[in-house]
Amino acid sequence: MAVTEDIKIKPSSEELLKTGPSRAPRNMGQIIRFLLLFAGGILMVMPIAFMISTSLKWPHEVYNLNFIPDEPTIENYTYVLEDGRFYWWFLNSLIIAVITTICSVIFDSLVGYTLCKFRFPGRYIIFIAILSTLMIPTEMLVIPWYLMSQQFGWLDTYWGIMFPGLMTAFGTFLMKQFFETVPDDFIEAARIDGLNELQIWWTVAMPLVRPALAALAIFVFLGNWTAFIWPLIVTNSVEMYTLPVGLSSFGDEADVAWELIMTGAAISTIPTLVVFLIFQRFIIRGVVMAGLKG
Repeated sequence: MAVTEDIKIKPSSEELLKTGPSRAPRNMGQIIRFLLLFAGGILMVMPIAFMISTSLKWPHEVYNLNFIPDEPTIENYTYVLEDGRFYWWFLNSLIIAVITTICSVIFDSLVGYTLCKFRFPGRYIIFIAILSTLMIPTEMLVIPWYLMSQQFGWLDTYWGIMFPGLMTAFGTFLMKQFFETVPDDFIEAARIDGLNELQIWWTVAMPLVRPALAALAIFVFLGNWTAFIWPLIVTNSVEMYTLPVGLSSFGDEADVAWELIMTGAAISTIPTLVVFLIFQRFIIRGVVMAGLKG
């Protein structure tokens, strides 16, 4: 009896022939998608790989396009890490990125919550006006920012570097869209319980939009960590340089020492990689939720 059941379970050669052709295209499509993703991944990684490769080369090898250096060396890392200015630049970038991220998350979420959960005349006009700033290139805002910084004495200060990014139109838009997913019944129940609006925002609404908060924090942190144009314009002293601006100074002092610039760039990518690897699930979840809501 068991033998009969085994014979029935095994597919016949005719069934295999019928199922064979239908599986082949599906497997071929998966292979093509995998190859395309693999090729795209290589293209994305190659600049980082060449950056690390250049950081391990001697000055006379920099313009040699060999991927593997003929004489690998860590002297460039020793020189950069022994340069006291590098730690100042690193600390400046860290302070500016962290404080700007915290302020942006708080202010953007407050404005987004207000525009979403409060009904007052002109709120849509205010929202559209905020979104319209996304169409203005940063280069057009540099001159007004500089004149404002000069007038208030913010040149060559932390505040002068940070103030343009303390609140962002993108963050306001993102938080408003996510606050719309918070049921109004929760807000009304909290008001009935006697909570004020700040308590409702902090204890009820904010925990429900954590993926958006995490994604916004990562985007703002990375944007301020890699910012170059505005910190270059608003800073005068070497001690106030951020990391991207400070690394560019190697080109002036060492006759375009690309090996030193690439070494500093390789070191500066470590915090961004760590932040992304830790919080990448929040980015993916936030994007997916935003797509489902849209």
